Amino acid sequence: MDTTVVLTSPNPYGSRTLTIEADRTSSVAYLRDAKGIVHGAVWLANHVPAPAEADLARAGAGLPPVMPEAHTAHPSGRPPLDPEALSVLWFEEGDGVALYENDVLLAVIPAWADLERGMPGYARDALGESPFAWPLGEALEGLSPRVAKARAYWQWRQAEGSWATYQQFVLGHLDGRLGTPGRYWDVGGGRFPMVGVSERPPTFTRDYTVLSTVGMSCQRMPAAEMYDTACRVELALATRQDPRVAARLFAWLGQYPWRSVTWLGHGHTARWFQSPRTFPLDGHHGVLMLTDPPGLPDMSGFVFGGDAVRWLWLLPLTEPELRLVADHGHRAITERLAVTSRI
Repeated sequence: MDTTVVLTSPNPYGSRTLTIEADRTSSVAYLRDAKGIVHGAVWLANHVPAPAEADLARAGAGLPPVMPEAHTAHPSGRPPLDPEALSVLWFEEGDGVALYENDVLLAVIPAWADLERGMPGYARDALGESPFAWPLGEALEGLSPRVAKARAYWQWRQAEGSWATYQQFVLGHLDGRLGTPGRYWDVGGGRFPMVGVSERPPTFTRDYTVLSTVGMSCQRMPAAEMYDTACRVELALATRQDPRVAARLFAWLGQYPWRSVTWLGHGHTARWFQSPRTFPLDGHHGVLMLTDPPGLPDMSGFVFGGDAVRWLWLLPLTEPELRLVADHGHRAITERLAVTSRI
C-alpha cells in the first residue's frame, strides 16, 4: 500500500524536519535529520477500525503503525488528516515540535523521543502508553508551558526590531565588561540563527583583544536541558593575533549547536574541521571551552529569556593536547594551562 507525505516542515535552523506520512490505514509523524534518520515518531490516527493487537511487523516494514483498539480514542477510525488544517510549532531549540489540527494540539514530539527505545511522542487520540504514542492529555501539565513558551518566543523573534533590541542588550553588557567596542562582523552567512562578532581592542588593563559572539544566546541550545547545563551561551576569545582571522573560529562554532542539534559547555573540545594548516590560530588544531578561566575578564551578569547566559572562552590546543583531553578529560590540562600565554 502506497504511503503519501501529508506535510513536511523543517525547523528554523534546517537541522530537523517534521514529516507526516499516511496510507489508507493510519497516519504518523516522524522527526528526521538531514540523513533521514528517525529520531522521534508518534502515531496520529487510525483511518480504519483498530485491530485488537498491535501489528509490529507493519511498523517494522516502514509503514505507519496502526494503534490497537485499547489505545485509541477512535477505535472505529477517523477521517484522513487534512493538510490545510495542520500547523506546526517548533520549540525554540529546534529539537522538538508541536503539531496542531484546526488550532487544537494534536501531537508533541519532544527532543528525547525515540521510537526505537520505546519512547514515542505524545498524541491527542492515544489512550495509555503504547510503543507508538503516549497520551497527550496526561502530559499537558508539563508540556503546555513548554508549548506556550515556544509560541511566545517565535512571536517575539518575528516581531519587527526584536533582533536589534536583543543585539543592543548584549553589546551593552559587553561594553560594561570589556570596554569600548571596535569592529563588528556578521558571521552567520545569512543563515539562521543570526550570529555576529564584537571586537574589543586592548585597553590599559589588558594587552590583548577580546572577541565575543553576539547572537548565540538569543535561542536556547538543543539538548542542554536534558544534561542540566547552561542552555544559553556565547563564545569568547582573547587574542594577540589578527582579530579578523581569529574571528573565523566563530563562523565555525557560532551556529554549531543548532546545525548539529547538540550543546556546547564547559570542558568541551572542538577539533578544526579542515586541514590543521588552515586553523586560524597558528600551531593549534582545535579549542577547549572553559567558563571563567583565571586571568580573563568576568563575563557574568547577562540574563536573557529568564536564563543566565554563560560565556565559554575558547582556548587553542595542539593535537597532543586534544588527545590528552579526549583520553583524560579537561582537568588533565586545565590545571597547567597558562591562559594568557596562549593568546
